[in-house]
Amino acid sequence: MKYIKRLAENVVKKQEKMFKTILVTGARQVGKTTMLKNIKPDINYVTLDDMILNQSAVEEPELFLKANKPPIIIDEIQYAPNLLRYIKMAVDNSEKKAMFYLTGSQQFDLMKDVSESLAGRVGILNLLGLSLREIKEIDFNEPFVPTEEYLDERKKYEKEISYDEIWNMIHKGAMPALYQEESDVNMFYAMYVSTYIKRDVRSLTQVGDTLSFLKFMTALASRIGQLLNLNSIANEVGITIPTAQRWLSILVASNIVYILEPYYNNIMKRAVKIPKVYFLDTGLAAYLTKWKTSEVLEAGTMAGNFFENYVIVEIIKSYYNSGELRPPVYFYRDKEKREIDLIIEQNGKLYPIEIKKTANPSKDMIENFKVLENIKEIGEGAIICMYDKIINLNEKNKVIPYKYL
Repeated sequence: MKYIKRLAENVVKKQEKMFKTILVTGARQVGKTTMLKNIKPDINYVTLDDMILNQSAVEEPELFLKANKPPIIIDEIQYAPNLLRYIKMAVDNSEKKAMFYLTGSQQFDLMKDVSESLAGRVGILNLLGLSLREIKEIDFNEPFVPTEEYLDERKKYEKEISYDEIWNMIHKGAMPALYQEESDVNMFYAMYVSTYIKRDVRSLTQVGDTLSFLKFMTALASRIGQLLNLNSIANEVGITIPTAQRWLSILVASNIVYILEPYYNNIMKRAVKIPKVYFLDTGLAAYLTKWKTSEVLEAGTMAGNFFENYVIVEIIKSYYNSGELRPPVYFYRDKEKREIDLIIEQNGKLYPIEIKKTANPSKDMIENFKVLENIKEIGEGAIICMYDKIINLNEKNKVIPYKYL
């Protein structure tokens, strides 16, 4: 099976020189273990998915580490959080770097355990599914920002991506297994959802009503790109608001759902403070909302939402893959319903972005950028869309085709 090179490999290689432990988090099947095995093909590997190894790690952590000496990859560390304390003792008694490579597919409590046990001793990387750059084998790993400098560099790695191809990627999603061999996409996600609910949700968070949890996931998927209204979702699914809040936190911790926070500060009296919801894999969202083919999705009522979701997640990936743990991304909406789809905050500037499923961008699409003028210095802005060339809308704002993500 062909290995698709991950841009985040460079982050792991930097962390190896700085830390004794490296933790790669991310949803199931995004390629965490495959990436680590590719970087370190000759070191020991164990998975705590194995019930016997898991029992040993939980009940006899000292013996487990004596039998499984570093350097080692330990998969699914969340199943034996008590092991982290013993890993801390092992690394404190050694001068070596890169002793333990850990993966975790469920961050519910995991990050708290890691910060308590391995503070200052661990490099952390959050890995999402394949990016557009990785699928197209583009060896460019700078975080997206709509500046001349970024675009000048990005153009050096330009590859054509047709309209049909981008919609196929949006519908298929970003799971590496779907790009390594011919697979039935709907069958893949049916098994994925079943495994996720049975193994992660039920075992780690004691969700009793799995059917309602699936309805909850589907209700969220039908609202991608919208303001998060948990009251409405709770009513639709037939659960309490506290249950909806807890289930949402599970999906966020599992790297299934991303909550995009609004940009506001003390002088922005009219700004809305409600976040928006996105899925970190558009293929999973398409499966849950029953868009069976890319052609039906592209022509459907949610096409604009899916394109917006895809672009935002590609930008988030560009930050994670370069080593950032908190991508500096927000959106803006106020009580007059003026909205900016995405704001990147960097170097003391705000970079506003509109995302449109159109091949006919126009200046009126960036009209709302001016609401930021009295808040902070505004950097260059952009419309990311289906047009095939970079063009200047005015001195500060451009049209950027999706292929430059």
